[in-house]
Amino acid sequence: MLPDVDPLSAGRAGLPADGSLAIVGNAPGTGAWGPAIDAADSVVRFNNAPGFGAAAGHRITHLALVNRGGQTREWLADRNFLERPVVRAAQAFILPFPRLPAEHNVPEPICWTRELLALLQPLGRPVLLLSETLQQQAHTQLTPRTAGCPNPSTGFLVTLALLLGRPASARPAQAFGFGFDGWPGHPWAAERAWFADAEAAGRIRVHPPLSDRAITS
Repeated sequence: MLPDVDPLSAGRAGLPADGSLAIVGNAPGTGAWGPAIDAADSVVRFNNAPGFGAAAGHRITHLALVNRGGQTREWLADRNFLERPVVRAAQAFILPFPRLPAEHNVPEPICWTRELLALLQPLGRPVLLLSETLQQQAHTQLTPRTAGCPNPSTGFLVTLALLLGRPASARPAQAFGFGFDGWPGHPWAAERAWFADAEAAGRIRVHPPLSDRAITS
């Protein structure tokens, strides 16, 4: 088992400490940002990475793959998963959730970390597993912004880890394709507010998808 990574430090992840960074979410309508995304030193994408190889650009250095829930189970059942273009192109992988102990993964398994690690192993590329400490930091950031106990999205967890592992003097990371919408169990409004605060602090620049721009313009 690979050690936990907390935060996602540049040295451990193969990211240039102060290089340009593009974080590409999965919202539709990213816009004509493909050349800007491809020009970044590091390009982080998520899960099935819609738009990869087309409007959202052709480069990827890191692919974040959710390691809990039904999406992961679907990948494990797909014999051609390792042949997907985005998987073949990724230089490293990020798993956002720490592995659950076996006694906490019953009666219905939700954590597929061990199986996903085994699936990716033949590729021989680094796989980085975010830690329980990172989860606690995410809860600390989101709890004041929402009711109840927040369940952070993969996009939020990985972005938080990337920014924590990035020196304050680094140029802002560029975020594309974050629509803050999807599975209703994630605190989207709280995550949107956190991104806005990170942008105000000069840590990130958010380029909203076309649908969001139409709403806010």
